[in-house]
This record gives sequence, C-alpha cells and structure tokens, in this order.
Amino acid sequence: MIMFKRIKTVIKIEKMSCKHCSNKVKLALEEVEGVKKVSVSLEKKEATILSTNPLEKENLKKVIEELGYQVIDIIEG
Repeated sequence: MIMFKRIKTVIKIEKMSCKHCSNKVKLALEEVEGVKKVSVSLEKKEATILSTNPLEKENLKKVIEELGYQVIDIIEG
C-alpha cells in the first residue's frame, strides 16, 4: 500500500453566515487542483483542506474572496 503525505491547510474565513455559505466555500475549494478533501466549519469560521502537495495560498484566497467572503489567515502544517 502506498502512503501519501497529507498536508493540512486551515483557512480562517469571515462573512460566512449560514450552511449555504459554508457549502459554497466547500464546493469551490474542492475544485482547486491538488485538493483531496475539504471540510468547512461555520462555527469555527474556517475551512480545512487536505492535499498531497502544498497549495498556492494566493489561489485559495482568490477562490474564497471571489465568493464574497474574507480570508483572515491561511495556516499550513
């Protein structure tokens, strides 16, 4: 069995106010190349992404901000 290293990226997001908002963010991030799994917590105001390679932070920020939400921080590791 081949094991792949998983990189965890957490994005702090403001202006998400409902399940519809968090679902929009989840679906948009799932389309980003290299993303393997996404979970979005409305309560924590964050998205957690698992990938096998480092992701371009500016690209992630752009995807979220184009939806009308504000990226506060992106933490990798």
